[in-house]
Amino acid sequence: MAISLAAAPFAGHRATERGRMPQAIGHRGYNAVFPENTMAAFRGAVEVGAHAIEADLHLSKDGVIVLSHDATLKRCYGLAERVSACDWAQLSKLRTLREPKQPVARLVDLLEYLAQPAQAHIWLLLDLKMHDNSTDMLSHLVTLLASIPSEPPWHQRIVLGPWNAEWVAACIRFLPDFPITLIAYLPAYASAMLPFPNLNFNLYNYSFATPSGSRFRNQAKEHNRLVFSWSDNEEEWMAASIHNEVDGVITDDPKRFLELCDQWSLEDVRERASKGTIKQTILWLIINGLNSFAGMISRLVQGSPESRVKEVLAFEL
Repeated sequence: MAISLAAAPFAGHRATERGRMPQAIGHRGYNAVFPENTMAAFRGAVEVGAHAIEADLHLSKDGVIVLSHDATLKRCYGLAERVSACDWAQLSKLRTLREPKQPVARLVDLLEYLAQPAQAHIWLLLDLKMHDNSTDMLSHLVTLLASIPSEPPWHQRIVLGPWNAEWVAACIRFLPDFPITLIAYLPAYASAMLPFPNLNFNLYNYSFATPSGSRFRNQAKEHNRLVFSWSDNEEEWMAASIHNEVDGVITDDPKRFLELCDQWSLEDVRERASKGTIKQTILWLIINGLNSFAGMISRLVQGSPESRVKEVLAFEL
């Protein structure tokens, strides 16, 4: 393909005296302690030493980019409405159900915080939810990023996280200088995107435990792509990600992950990575089966992932 995505050296693994270590990426901030996707959670992640923050984007009715994992406000704020159905005046009055109660955060709030010199070392992974129209979301994102200066510039601090080929193509059109990591559940779909130059990958951690996920992880590393794992909240998964030499661990508890990185020997990592709980073993079996079944159905209905990806990218680009 003629187009090659921007590289993201700032998001790669850490070279330490103890060997290669993943970066600590706060999943929706410091979600283990603070309400997710709030400024308290983002500040908390930075204060405990996280190298990066992961945040989820949705668009309000009046075009404000709001930080929310869910398309609806019910789980976190108790309001049975979609984010897209509310304007900012309404959203700004909401407070989290979880203590300590926090207001809804906007991307502008997070960017203004990260633009401060004290936070210049922090980078940001933006999870681009597919509930919004890609053109609407990305055009607002372009305008917002241009309005807030950063040093280093945002394209050296932000990784875009789309979920499919259509959104990858849209990211390239609107923000061609920004690195991209595909977020995926299924290794088969990620594998179909591997030929795309410089595309990085962020996979559900249980997918890496499947044979196809393990093969894909090795292929991605052979192609010098960054690989992230989400969400590693149990010590066994943290150990597995260190052992597998991923570039970043996306976790609710970046403080605990960093502590374990300092405490564990390589022998501890190998031992813990090889242990899995009964729950993990059962889920691994279920997910492995679902991966195989979903792949089979998808191929029957839509053709191979490789053909779909080629068609989308050829049309979009």
